[in-house]
Amino acid sequence: MNVTFRQLQVFVEVAKTGNMTRAAEALHLTPPAVSMQVKELEAQVGLPLFDRQGRSVQLSTAGEYFLVHAKRLLAALKEADDAMARLKRVEHGRLTIGMVNTAKYFVPHMLARFHEEHPGVEVRLQLAANREELVALMNAGEADLAIMGRPPKELATRAEAFAPHPLVFVAPAGHPLTTTAQAPAEVLTRYPLIAREAGSGTRAAMERYFAAHRVAPHVAMELPSNETIKQAVIAGMGLSFLSLHTIALELRHGLLAVLDIVGTPVMRTWNVVHVGSRVLSPAAEAFRYFLIEHGEAFLSQQTAGVPGPAGQAAPGGSAAAPAAGSAGTAEAAPGPASAPAPQPD
Repeated sequence: MNVTFRQLQVFVEVAKTGNMTRAAEALHLTPPAVSMQVKELEAQVGLPLFDRQGRSVQLSTAGEYFLVHAKRLLAALKEADDAMARLKRVEHGRLTIGMVNTAKYFVPHMLARFHEEHPGVEVRLQLAANREELVALMNAGEADLAIMGRPPKELATRAEAFAPHPLVFVAPAGHPLTTTAQAPAEVLTRYPLIAREAGSGTRAAMERYFAAHRVAPHVAMELPSNETIKQAVIAGMGLSFLSLHTIALELRHGLLAVLDIVGTPVMRTWNVVHVGSRVLSPAAEAFRYFLIEHGEAFLSQQTAGVPGPAGQAAPGGSAAAPAAGSAGTAEAAPGPASAPAPQPD
């Protein structure tokens, strides 16, 4: 097959968007140009790669198989480009950062600061719906670096901790528990709990906490969105267990309150992760170093002045991050919880 990399790029974008027009906008091409590239690629392959349904397109069976190979080829091309850029020591090009849902509360702010120092780098964010999707992005070479809690065991990666990550129990302002100091975990069973969905890192960390304290909580509601959970708690529908980094704004405005529960905050770490076998571009290396050097101070500043239990300072804001982990591992910061818990998504 005499296939060009441009045709592969167009094919992957059309498969991603399911629409020729949207793919054209993303690639800064005209819709007829995108359509022509796809037709030429199908002619080379000898099979239809898409099933057309009006303006929308869906991958055919052949297209689904070909997409796997197209992504591999594009990932290999990017690795070659990154390797050459490293030899030239030039910081330019595109940097793609994948992140879990909870990281969206601080990563864009850190990227903005990074871009001030490296204006030649074009930054792209990939927000994964869950941890599994983020691992898939890394495996496919669609994310240079990933910001996450628990590094994947199913993929050979290098993970380095750059900041502590406290998780806390929260309640609406004025809740009876907000005036109780060092309340035992058992008191939480008296109130409905609004939890992240099963399978999320935050949910797993919460379940480990309750298991360690031999407490069976009353989970009244499961929601996949931190924002929806926060609104439900503010409305008085129950308590919740969330990352401190997702609730700073609500704490400052007195909409939520951190509860002083024994064994909390549950301390974990934020990690910057990349596939160990892939060569990082100079831009990715620069952002990796930026996170390790400034991440802890930035997140501590973000939660500075945020009221904690009974008006105290926010918990866990100045804890030191652990030393950088080795390939595929990262040490968790020591915390008061009775048992270790998985890193939150």
